[in-house]
Amino acid sequence: MNKQTIKLSLIVSFLVICLFSVFAQDSLPQPEKHFLWKVQSKTNEVYVLGSIHYLRKEVYPLHEKIENAFERSDVLVVEASVDDEKRIDLQKLAGTAFYLGNETFEDHVSPETCDLVKKELVELGIPLDLVQKQKPWLLAMTLASFEISKLGFDPNYGADKYFVSKATGRKKILELESFDYQIALFSKLSEKEQELFLLYILKDIKVLERELNRLVQAWTLGDIKSVESIIKKSVKEDKRLTPIYEKLIYERNRNMASKIEDYLKTKETYFVIVGAGHLVGSKGIIEILKRKGFTIEQL
Repeated sequence: MNKQTIKLSLIVSFLVICLFSVFAQDSLPQPEKHFLWKVQSKTNEVYVLGSIHYLRKEVYPLHEKIENAFERSDVLVVEASVDDEKRIDLQKLAGTAFYLGNETFEDHVSPETCDLVKKELVELGIPLDLVQKQKPWLLAMTLASFEISKLGFDPNYGADKYFVSKATGRKKILELESFDYQIALFSKLSEKEQELFLLYILKDIKVLERELNRLVQAWTLGDIKSVESIIKKSVKEDKRLTPIYEKLIYERNRNMASKIEDYLKTKETYFVIVGAGHLVGSKGIIEILKRKGFTIEQL
């Protein structure tokens, strides 16, 4: 088991699901809107920012609307922090993310999938023995994280890390979900679902750079419809992915929206950062909160 590989893979987990890693370019027009919303109840307000887990250093500082919303807030909330290595129980993780004994992923996926994985490993320069004990869901994220890194993106410049660093020592920092909860989501996928998820990642890796370029302008301009179209592209093309989306995205959207509703009942202002893919669509957090009757404004 390689600790560095574990950490890298887990950092990118929900980025991979949503295929949402974008960066800003100077040539893009200045946006009127951002992936930032102000949610208001009768007594309080919460800011919700769609996060980018991989970024480049030159995008900071972010737009003043985002920076100002953070400064006006009392509490920072992130999905789940994976920075505190003391909280990662590697022994427990081994039982849910890695095969024990003599088993490898080759014993649990089809020969055709094995061949595709080995071909991708060669292209990425990853030794087979480094990843062969990984279960298919973790292997999928490892492959994607290596490819994204090759394209020049760095998780150390992710928006969530950026704001955690700014908030440390100044603001209260909370989590929407626990690290264990996120790992449990993947470990509960059936073997068939895990292999399907792996195949989905192997397919999308081939067009990842092109898709990121498409997402750049949509995210930067706060173009919700375009982002939603790109995010849902895979599930529209392959309906077998629907149960995976339900488990890994939609169910979590409902849970996170419920927690944001609780924040709106307090007297403190919250700045909530979640993966941008959780905010779009009829089942996204923003629409859930709208249906609950809250006043929402995209900033």
